[in-house]
Amino acid sequence: MDDEQDPRQRFAEECRSARDLFPERRLNQTELARMVRVSKSTISRVEICEGPIPPDLPPLLDQVFSTDGLFKRLYEQIAAGSFPAHSRRRMMLEPRARAIAEWSATLVPGLLQTGAYARALFSAGDPRATERELVHKVGSRLARQDILRGSSPPDLSVVVCESVLRRNVGGAKVMRDQLAALLWYGSQPTTVLQVLPFSANAPELLDGSLSILTMPDGATVLYTEGVRSGSILEEPATVRHLSRSYDVVRASALSRDASADLIRELMEAS
Repeated sequence: MDDEQDPRQRFAEECRSARDLFPERRLNQTELARMVRVSKSTISRVEICEGPIPPDLPPLLDQVFSTDGLFKRLYEQIAAGSFPAHSRRRMMLEPRARAIAEWSATLVPGLLQTGAYARALFSAGDPRATERELVHKVGSRLARQDILRGSSPPDLSVVVCESVLRRNVGGAKVMRDQLAALLWYGSQPTTVLQVLPFSANAPELLDGSLSILTMPDGATVLYTEGVRSGSILEEPATVRHLSRSYDVVRASALSRDASADLIRELMEAS
């Protein structure tokens, strides 16, 4: 139970313990830092639960200590804990999904956001947030994108409403960079990015966002989100109904190439 309540503390304890019990000899922090290609101060901060854990560190620790993904799993729990309570289970499931489908009528999905775009959203949502809080929130959001850069990224299908591309978030430069990022993501072999144009009929899903996660065992889990709430949906009839609604949205959207052309046109005009 303690592990579930405080994965950050367990991460630190497991790191210290693994150093002490390293097969050849006890490793000091400097030696471990050299093996995982970070500074000694980074290892020190990790072991006293101070500051964020670099997202590329957990798999390196698993490799060095032969811990079969332990540090990666703990990191996923830590990352999930930095999100609002209603979205934490989704954050736990997302790194394990073999396929992810996203629909958004209002904003660029978090998996595809640039740091500046995410920061603008967080600043608008909480004008009193401190610089440290903003840095932490943006870092947590960007850390999610590690799953798209690994050796075996999930199949990703994204449909956004045209309004997402035209809505000014953070100013002209932020939007240009965000549109450029969408073009890059859309060009990746495992990603299909489409735009639902204004000319399409209003979809059933117009009033919110939807994520469809297909897990390794074939199970399908849905996540819907509003302004300050979110829900995991697993009831078979609901999953079938909303998955079908997503299929309709995707069929009504522009093709992959036509979507890229529209994004490029808006980027160049901004």
